[in-house]
Amino acid sequence: MTPQEEFAEALRVRREAAGLSLAELARRVHYSKSYLSRVENGLRPPGRLLAERCDAALRADGALLALLPPGPERDAGPDGAADGPGRRAAGSRAVADRPHPGGYGAAYDQHIRRGDTRHLLGEMYEAGRHYQAAYEAAGGDALARAHAVVRSARRWSDPGQVDRDLLFRIDACLAGLAGRTDPPAVELRLQLTAHRAKKLAMAIGYDTAMTGAEPRTGARLARLTLAELRETARRDPGLIGDEAHCEILTETRWALYDFAPARELLALSSELRDLAVRSRSAYFQGEALVALAIDQLRTGRVPAAEATVSVHREYAARYRYRSRLAHWQQRTLDALLSLWRGEFAAAARWILGEAGEVAAAMEAGLSMPADALGQTVLGQEFWLRHEQGRLAELFASPRMAGVQQRGYFPVWRAGLALALCETGRYAQAVDQVRAFAADTDGFTRLPPSGWSVPTAAILALVCAELAERTEAPADLTAYVPPLRALLDAHADDVVLAGWPTVLLGPAARFSALLALVAGEPETALGHLGRAVRLARRYPAQMARLRLDEARARIRIGSPAARATAHDLARTALGTAQELGMAGLARDCRDLLTSPAAR
Repeated sequence: MTPQEEFAEALRVRREAAGLSLAELARRVHYSKSYLSRVENGLRPPGRLLAERCDAALRADGALLALLPPGPERDAGPDGAADGPGRRAAGSRAVADRPHPGGYGAAYDQHIRRGDTRHLLGEMYEAGRHYQAAYEAAGGDALARAHAVVRSARRWSDPGQVDRDLLFRIDACLAGLAGRTDPPAVELRLQLTAHRAKKLAMAIGYDTAMTGAEPRTGARLARLTLAELRETARRDPGLIGDEAHCEILTETRWALYDFAPARELLALSSELRDLAVRSRSAYFQGEALVALAIDQLRTGRVPAAEATVSVHREYAARYRYRSRLAHWQQRTLDALLSLWRGEFAAAARWILGEAGEVAAAMEAGLSMPADALGQTVLGQEFWLRHEQGRLAELFASPRMAGVQQRGYFPVWRAGLALALCETGRYAQAVDQVRAFAADTDGFTRLPPSGWSVPTAAILALVCAELAERTEAPADLTAYVPPLRALLDAHADDVVLAGWPTVLLGPAARFSALLALVAGEPETALGHLGRAVRLARRYPAQMARLRLDEARARIRIGSPAARATAHDLARTALGTAQELGMAGLARDCRDLLTSPAAR
């Protein structure tokens, strides 16, 4: 493909992604439709003026200008006037600063550019095909091969799975760069090592891990890589470019997700956000905003996260026509916050409607690994049904098979046990918990953070439900201490499931539930007080916390405590009825009519 043809294809892809007809784009750039058609079909070379106008109209931030074929400095415009040298349209100023992988041959450069365009559009599989072609075109050039693999490694993997083929290529590139101290090699080696750390940490247990490398190996490698990045930046501030720095921060942060405190990751995502703006990279700006929102949510900074989501909304609106992924991430964040606020009708419109359509379109277009989308949609639907007290509907539908089929992922094992409890299948729920405990040495082999926290939180709900509704088997109490220890370590955090999928509630709430199971109502009240400080602004969360407090006060048993419990339960009942939380309303009525509450 010639440079002229490459520009033509990029122009057509971006125009179609923007939802513009050829005639509409022609009107916006003030060129005739026939002229623009010849350019888009590769029959006529684009001039700089046309390229600038198309770049601005399609908000390409200089990406189209970067593909402009070499030509005269002054090109004729649609009216025959010359385009003055150095003239630029808005949005094209990033071109001069944009890193370019040139110098490895025309075929290589072409595949990298086309891969970057496809990746920016959210077409990850197609981007990966071009990056693989670039890798093969690089021959024995270690730098070129490494650059292509870094680009390939940006593609998402299915949750909980390890991309072994990519890891083998990363290791081969690292071997090719071993011992080299020239700046490009140092930069690429750090990027590759950061990606290797993340890919190793993607495993969620020994069954899916690389042979001889458990997920903790990835976390340790991430810390070493971050330390080397800091030392290199201190010793030679100009050695690592801004975009490479963003890449290393992004990948090491994800590698540490299951093993580092959320506050440590918040510091990394805040640094990434500022660096991404400075780098002018649309890709890393999107990555940074999502990472920052996730870390703000997990550390209980929900109002700050709402502000970050609002900024991401502007980003998604700007890049929606380019990438379904930006739109998908924004709507997922919006639904997450709607669920947290108790705005279930708004959440349902996305979760039960457009989400499936967007996921199907992205899967059909090979934009994303299918399971990454499927788990997010199913997770939000699961929690919507739980909050509404309607899990029985999901349990009776074909969608429940998705929960059962994903048993390799621990949070879904806990979710299945919760679904069994909430549909009255208590004996089956106990069997699920026992089997899960047997596979994890009584829940002592869970990592200290990340996916283990929502898993422990859901198991706390299961234990509390079993204790409330049944004569729970004595052996279940043995599982309470390790679950409490895990949750107590996150006492000031909010529990987030997925990356991101749903907020389950303050971690302190689930510690309180386990304290009640252990017969410690005073301890439970202390945890609930901490949880209230995080959730006071959000009625749906407060309704659940009030019912939890009512149960704790009834356990205390004094007349004053029972009176307070009665008031709390009535308040929770009113909120539950207002928001349509049928299951919570039922639990409130059960408590109000129980002999212990009188």
